[in-house]
Amino acid sequence: MHLIKKILPILLLCSLQACGQVGNHRHQTVTNMEYGKISNPKVKAAIEAWQKGDRTMWLSFFTTEPRLLDDGHPRDFKKFATEAIGHERFTSIDQVEDKGMSVYGQFHSDTWGDFKTYFKFHLNASGKFDTLEIGQASY
Repeated sequence: MHLIKKILPILLLCSLQACGQVGNHRHQTVTNMEYGKISNPKVKAAIEAWQKGDRTMWLSFFTTEPRLLDDGHPRDFKKFATEAIGHERFTSIDQVEDKGMSVYGQFHSDTWGDFKTYFKFHLNASGKFDTLEIGQASY
């Protein structure tokens, strides 16, 4: 028992350090998101699906092979959706531009911590998103 009392504080300290090793990691919870700032109904619905961690609903807004640009660099969209949905989310929506197609806000990633980001949606002629641009914002 004496050994456990000595080791337990060390283990707790190590677990706290590991959590903060990448980025500014604060485990933010979102209780009230201001979706009303997003004027485009499709973007709003897609962001709501993202926030809920509903991968099926999120993917339903996109073409079968959408393009993803992460800070201008191509990425695999489906891999991104699989890995990020449910583990990444907006913690606030701070700015909306381009007739509701570009959303800027504070963002939380379980892996990378907290930072400002943008999601820029591009619609094709059939009304589906064919491109999503994401990246760190500097607004």
